[in-house]
Amino acid sequence: MDFRPAEEQAAAAGLAAEIFHDLATHERLTAAGTGTDAELWKALTTAGLPAAVPDIGLLGLVLMLEEQGRTTAQVPLAATCVYGIHAVAAHGSAEQRARLLPALAAGEAVATGAFPARPGRVTAGPGGRLTGTLPAVPWLRDATHVLVPDTDRALWLVRTDAPGVATEPVETTAPWAAGRLTLTDAEAEPLGGPETDGAYGPATRNRSYANPDAYDAVLAVARTAFAGLQAGVCAGSLARAVAYTSTREQFGRPLSTNQAVLLRAADAHMDTEAIRVTAYEAAWRIDQGLPAREHALTTAWWASEAGKRVVHAGQHLHGGMGADLDHPVHRHFLWGRQLDAYLGCGSELLAELGAVLAQDEADDAQDEAGDAQDEAGDGTKELKA
Repeated sequence: MDFRPAEEQAAAAGLAAEIFHDLATHERLTAAGTGTDAELWKALTTAGLPAAVPDIGLLGLVLMLEEQGRTTAQVPLAATCVYGIHAVAAHGSAEQRARLLPALAAGEAVATGAFPARPGRVTAGPGGRLTGTLPAVPWLRDATHVLVPDTDRALWLVRTDAPGVATEPVETTAPWAAGRLTLTDAEAEPLGGPETDGAYGPATRNRSYANPDAYDAVLAVARTAFAGLQAGVCAGSLARAVAYTSTREQFGRPLSTNQAVLLRAADAHMDTEAIRVTAYEAAWRIDQGLPAREHALTTAWWASEAGKRVVHAGQHLHGGMGADLDHPVHRHFLWGRQLDAYLGCGSELLAELGAVLAQDEADDAQDEAGDAQDEAGDGTKELKA
């Protein structure tokens, strides 16, 4: 595997870094409160960064999200690219791609999704009418479309202005412009349309729309992308801690010369690199069309468990300043904890990863048994001959 970014991926990440550095300042983030920075979002879409996702792949998106995480910029970049552009480009019908991708790329439409929570909160009735409640959907206040999985793991696109769709603001740990989504016999369209490359036919039953492969693929992309965002959040927190401890003096010398401070920062650096490298590996495998479910779970676990360690360390290394709610490092702490909650409990992720690995091993054993049986059959035929 080769994690070195292609020229276009590096260019997109570099441009994203420049825009975030110029516009996602502490003063602008403070002024934005819990809402989205509309000017910054406009700058990103005008520069063509969301539109570039189908060309630069998931690894390119992860690189851009790292840059967002370093500044905790309040824009729905991850949600729109994962649940909108990437999902529609990979699993949408030709008509959906033609209708939705230009608007999503230009920022005229904003997408979000009810992931990575388990499916089951939403049920689909006859004609693709959805009913259920999703308590906290990120960036819902900005969204025009929501990607929703139902109990059968079918994926549905719901317009937030459609009949039967109600939204209300919800405050989360990080200022993600989140909201509660309530669906009451709401209109929706299946991702991919009634027919997608022969995968499933007309909806004589709701289950006809079920596409577990698409659900698993979107979930893996979401876990990988938000892990990349966490890598940037942790890198930004650690950079602030290093800068602070290098200049803050105690007993006539910088805090960074104390061994305990050095070891805490070194541990945070190793955790950050673990999140980054596992996110890169999962993204690279997905871009190459290789199996990546366990790799996405691995990076999600690192982002959840190691991520909260890093943002706690960043705050602690600031001493009393870390307790100041207006200090920039506190925003990294809030984002790190929000991403920890969003990606899921570490023990649950490990349990799911264990189940996946056990199933893979069982499948391999079954394949080997089948091959042995075939070889035995071939040998019997030769003896008879």
